[in-house]
Amino acid sequence: MAKRGGNKRVDPSFDEPHRASPSRFAVSEDDRVVPSGRRKKRSKKAARASRKTRRRSSVGLLGRLVYWCFVLCIWLGIGGIGLVAYYGAQMPSATTWAVPERPPNVKIITVDNKLLANRGVTGGEAIGLHEMSPYIPQAVIAIEDRRFYSHFGIDPLGVGRAFASNVLGGRLSQGGSTLTQQLAKNLFLKPDRTVERKVQELLLAVWLEQTYTKDQILEMYLNRVYFGSGAYGVEAASRRYFGKSARNVTLAEAALLAGLLKAPSKLSPARDPDAANDRAEVVLAAMRDQGMIGAKELSLAMKATPTRAASYWSGSENYVADYIMDQLPDLIGEVRTDIVVQSTIDLNLQKLAENSIRELIAENGKKLNVSQGALVSLDNTGAVRAMVGGYDYAASQFDRASEAKRQPGSAFKPFVYLAAVEHGSTPDSVRNDAPIRIGNWTPQNYKGKYYGQVTLTTALAKSLNSVAAQLAVQVGPGAVVEAAHRLGIQSDLQANTSIALGTSEVTPLELTAAYVPFANGGYRPKVHFITNITTTDGKQLYQASAGNAPRVLKPEVVGMMNAMMQETIKDGTAGKADFGWPAAGKTGTSQKSKDAWFIGYTANLTTGVWFGNDDGTPTKNITGGSLPTLAWNHFMAAAHEGVPVRKLPGEWYPTPVPSVDVGEPVADAGGGNGVMRSQRASDVPTGSIRRPSADVGGPKVRREKSLLDIILGN
Repeated sequence: MAKRGGNKRVDPSFDEPHRASPSRFAVSEDDRVVPSGRRKKRSKKAARASRKTRRRSSVGLLGRLVYWCFVLCIWLGIGGIGLVAYYGAQMPSATTWAVPERPPNVKIITVDNKLLANRGVTGGEAIGLHEMSPYIPQAVIAIEDRRFYSHFGIDPLGVGRAFASNVLGGRLSQGGSTLTQQLAKNLFLKPDRTVERKVQELLLAVWLEQTYTKDQILEMYLNRVYFGSGAYGVEAASRRYFGKSARNVTLAEAALLAGLLKAPSKLSPARDPDAANDRAEVVLAAMRDQGMIGAKELSLAMKATPTRAASYWSGSENYVADYIMDQLPDLIGEVRTDIVVQSTIDLNLQKLAENSIRELIAENGKKLNVSQGALVSLDNTGAVRAMVGGYDYAASQFDRASEAKRQPGSAFKPFVYLAAVEHGSTPDSVRNDAPIRIGNWTPQNYKGKYYGQVTLTTALAKSLNSVAAQLAVQVGPGAVVEAAHRLGIQSDLQANTSIALGTSEVTPLELTAAYVPFANGGYRPKVHFITNITTTDGKQLYQASAGNAPRVLKPEVVGMMNAMMQETIKDGTAGKADFGWPAAGKTGTSQKSKDAWFIGYTANLTTGVWFGNDDGTPTKNITGGSLPTLAWNHFMAAAHEGVPVRKLPGEWYPTPVPSVDVGEPVADAGGGNGVMRSQRASDVPTGSIRRPSADVGGPKVRREKSLLDIILGN
């Protein structure tokens, strides 16, 4: 076959031995899909190069991220500075900034300089950091601002921690404010949650740190911060919750106070004692973590009895404090600085008075349907030594001693007898105790008992209504009103014959004060609760005058009144009041036993007691001779313990005639009224009085004059 193109055809063969030929189809080592060993080495190098490339790429990405973050921070910083500058420019010049004065506190102390109460917006005085228990600042720092002594007013770490916690938690649960920031907010700013307020807070915090020391800032904070239940500052809070000064607070109590700062109103032990104590345990744990207390201290504090506080200020001394606060504007005007008010109150007597009322109501309240009581005690100068305005101040702040007007009943009769004595009668003058009618009024004796012919002494001791009404007619109601006002009754009195039985309302304070002239020899002193008022640095603002009290009773009249009213305790309706001292007084019970009274006195103290109900519902037959005399006895016996015995002022010597045997009423055939032999006869006042047909009759006898009547020209 002829050649074409001069080439020989070559057919593929797989049987012949391999011959290297460039034109022959063959697979070389380099043509393998899987590279040879030399090829592998080249691939590892490439991988390493690739990884380096990736690393360089990552570093570049991180670098770019850091860069842009840095740029962002710069812009945020610029924006922040601009924001601060903008809001800062709207604030007054820093040269005019000054910490505002703390709201003034009124410190009320007793006659012997013991604390009675604090009043004012804060509810407590300011005390130095060095004065308060060291546990208090430690506890507050541990739970509120652990880096307080190292930051410059703003704690970046704290802000960052709070921010991260809030972001992770998905809600605003923590704040990064330092104690300095909190102080700045409380001192200068409103509690608005705005950017402007926050910027101003930061600026003020830095200013505070530059102007004051750390201890000064902490002291200002602790004396102004709110602790719940109306208490501002640690002293007020300590008094409020523990009944003692912040100087004496224990570790457990300090932890409770510090715990309240998170939510003062919600965590107050007066509202939720369990929540308050749970929070206190968190504070104790924080103090232990920071090395402020040891394991033993922690264990003891954890075992402390949980604090439970009354829902309101407790203690009867608060009635006195409220009364004093009402008087201050008239004495010194507006209170502009911290002041100290020295009161006339004796704290021991105040506690005795409180216990006298509380114990009897606790024991007999439900049984006798009585829920309230009041007690007032004054000395012969008119100084109020104790005043209890109710059963429990925490439950009711209404002062029943100085504000509540009630019918005094027979406790008003001494003014009737006083008017009669001043019009010529004497303790041994005789009146016929029998049913009478005055116009349409028919006064009746207790349980309808009548004793016939009796002396005025007996009539007053046994509180005979018939005789008191006769005397009111004899002297005229106007004379009775005048006598009562002259001795110190301030309330308006109705000049009618029923005034003889105490139908015009008075307060326990004024009624008790009106008995003081009987105790001091006939003088009416000015009733007062305050002796002097000073600023905390000793500047005197007020001093009670030492002027002489006016004489309102003649000595012989004092003697006759005391002679009659002593019999009330010796052999009359107030027998339970007797405690061994020369004493006198008068019981009183209003209609349906709504009010029960006893006003009694010695040569040292005059004390009045009232029991009843605020709504005027009747008690279960309480009389002035029951609970009131028991409370009076309890208080006066303790108040006079260890005091030299003194007799009552004034003397009166009765005409030496046979004594009267009062005894029990003797039935009379005419109408069941009693008739008694008296030491002498006496006219029954006529006037508008007329006797019912069943009355005991008898001839009218001219009243005999006693030697004292002749001396006085009666």
